[in-house]
Amino acid sequence: MDSRSGEITQLLHAMHAGDDSAADKLLPLVYKELHKLAAAYMRRERPDHTLQPTALINEAYLRLTGEEVDWNGRGQFIGFAAHVMRQVLVDYARARNAERRAGGLRRVDMDEALAISPERLGEIEFLDEALQRLANHNQRQARVVELRYFGGLTVEQIASVLGIAPRSVKRDWSLARIRLYRELHPESASLPTRQK
Repeated sequence: MDSRSGEITQLLHAMHAGDDSAADKLLPLVYKELHKLAAAYMRRERPDHTLQPTALINEAYLRLTGEEVDWNGRGQFIGFAAHVMRQVLVDYARARNAERRAGGLRRVDMDEALAISPERLGEIEFLDEALQRLANHNQRQARVVELRYFGGLTVEQIASVLGIAPRSVKRDWSLARIRLYRELHPESASLPTRQK
């Protein structure tokens, strides 16, 4: 894994330096991890969706390779990939909700075939807004939620991606879940909190 991580880091640096062929060489090396992330995202969607995680990977990868980022390595790239995949799904949900509000129908092309269930589109937008507010309060907690909940990464994987200790990931995960629960369930804000 170390030699592969080194190769990935070299390709990321080459990509940043403008080597167009580096992105093509990088994809096979990170595909398995990207597929795992995409599968975790898509598991939260309806079981009969028409598009596989591959389409989510393709859209996210196009966005990632178009970014002007001086990548530090594999961990940063995978962490950012989780964020981009979430944004792809949020953008899709927003577009579909705007379309429904306008009352119009339009042809769905392959990029839009993410097939998020219509009843979940509002949830995705609402959760994204809650995560953005969490990020304004604590960026790292928001990243932990994104990587854990959406990306399906383990505590150890998140610690590696963020460069922090696993116990910090666990603490951030716990605090973020409490904050998000209160935001998503405002009626619970009036309930007394448990004293330690």
